[in-house]
Amino acid sequence: MAGGTTNGASAGVGVGDGERGAARRMWHLLEPLHAVLYYAPEAFEEAAALGYDTAERWPSYFAWRAAPLGPVGAEEVTAAFHSFSPGTVRRHVPASWRVAAPDAVLTARDRAVRRTYAGLLGPDAHGPGVTEAAVLARRVAEAAGSAGAEGAGGPLGAANAALPWPREPAAALWQAATVLREYRGDGHLAALREAGLDPVESLVSFAAVGAAPAEVFASRGWSPAEWAAARGRLVARGLVDADGAATEAGRALRGAVERRTDALAAAPWRALTDAERGRLVTALEPLWLAAIASGLLPAENTLGIGKV
Repeated sequence: MAGGTTNGASAGVGVGDGERGAARRMWHLLEPLHAVLYYAPEAFEEAAALGYDTAERWPSYFAWRAAPLGPVGAEEVTAAFHSFSPGTVRRHVPASWRVAAPDAVLTARDRAVRRTYAGLLGPDAHGPGVTEAAVLARRVAEAAGSAGAEGAGGPLGAANAALPWPREPAAALWQAATVLREYRGDGHLAALREAGLDPVESLVSFAAVGAAPAEVFASRGWSPAEWAAARGRLVARGLVDADGAATEAGRALRGAVERRTDALAAAPWRALTDAERGRLVTALEPLWLAAIASGLLPAENTLGIGKV
């Protein structure tokens, strides 16, 4: 399975502010194009056809996102997803694979992506802008998946990079966005570990810097007692005050985590020249706008896009 071979301790060394900034800008543009799948009515229809309960989004979310890993158990998914409580993961995995095997989920995911993008973009889903964006983003995604790429070498980026590439440009663009999103996410988890933040502490400290209200993170399934205990540990470290707001040290630590994440995500973007990155931005901007304007994505989210 393809993936970065450099560990998180050494990857990202020597990355300048410009490269970090470019990696962050591209994440902001690509993340909505990836995430819209998890909210799209077309995706829920495909999930229901497989037999998943679509009264809430989590059964299909865990299936869509974990399927590239194969029929793994709750422990593997808990580690890969990081922010979800183990109990939340166990409610969905491995039960997801009793509803549909991962290969069947991936086939349906491809249909869901094509239908979702057709609904978002109309005829433009087959237009030159999507085609150019797909070609350029795929080059970056292939760099992320290559054995020589710098990065944390986590499972979700590698598993998505190992999948066959769809022929349709819209589906190829979504796959590229997903590879790069998960590659960045794997690096983010490495940065959190380096900062000494466990999964629930990661969420508490993120809420503390204003990434989103604490209640937004309740979807991750941590109990009030677990949240309070994590806050207590961060108070003891001088990172959060008694009211749950980040201290100066806490803001500095989270800022360092974000910079480290950007540095770990930067290497694949060297596959494009500055001019090509500019062309990709131009191609992506109307697609990003369509995803945002769809109203499908929540204004407050656990990723803190637009806040950090």
